[in-house]
This record gives sequence, C-alpha cells and structure tokens, in this order.
Amino acid sequence: MKNSAQLQIFNTIGEAKVSYRTTGQPYAKVSSSIDVNGFLKTIWDQDTIEYTESFCVLSINRANKIIAYRFVSTGGTAAVIVDPKTIFQFGLLTNANALILAHNHPSGNLKPSHADLKITKKLVSGGQFIDMPILDHLIITKEGYYSLADEGQI
Repeated sequence: MKNSAQLQIFNTIGEAKVSYRTTGQPYAKVSSSIDVNGFLKTIWDQDTIEYTESFCVLSINRANKIIAYRFVSTGGTAAVIVDPKTIFQFGLLTNANALILAHNHPSGNLKPSHADLKITKKLVSGGQFIDMPILDHLIITKEGYYSLADEGQI
C-alpha cells in the first residue's frame, strides 16, 4: 500500500502517453528526390517559402511511403533552429522506418550552408544509432531543390 508521501509524488509528476493514428492511406511511394520534392510542393506554404525558413520531417514506412509529415520549426529569414530530439521524437511516435528532412532557403540559394551540412551529419549519426536512417535532406526554393543524398553528402 502506498503511503501519502508516495501518492503525493505520483500526483505531481507527468505521465507520458504515446499514440499515433493514421488518417488515411500513405502517400504514394517515394523513390527519388523528385518524388519527395513533388510532395513537399503540395504541403509547403508557397506564400511563405521566400519569407521565413522552416524545417520539415517526413516519416517513411518500410514500403518507402510517406506516412506522416511535420513542420518541426519555423525561423527567420536566414536561419531555423533544428532540435534533434523533436525530429526523432516525431519519427518514433509515427513508427517510422526512416526519415527524410527538408527545409527551405528564402534567399533562393540552393547551396547548403555549413550549418546545413553540420546538422545533417548530426542527424544522420543519430538515425544510425537508433536504426532510423535519414534517407535524404532536401533544400527547397520556389524554383527548385537540392538533394544532399543525390549529391553524395549523406
């Protein structure tokens, strides 16, 4: 039997609940960066793509289909904060087999920055550790995209 001090502790700490519910069929299979970019163009707010930088994560199942997406952060005109814990939490909650990362460059410049390469490397390493590989990281603009995987940077 729990004493009153134990009950008080149990009543003051948080309880975590994990759930994920699909809302329909997964998006079509993505087999290339062209497919991923096509999907991103349908979900990205085209009114803000040249205004603020945002970071999006796609959850991929074993059949290489997109099962969920989430914009994990929005920043300013030149940067966005990327928290690896938030990204992998999303992947774990959606039971992802793999993740695809994407962010936009409001400047229109498709070249990855040093910070882009550094966070990608960090996330790839984390994904390997938990057996949830990062398949790609796309930088998108209104005019095009850059795939770090296509360019051998993942």
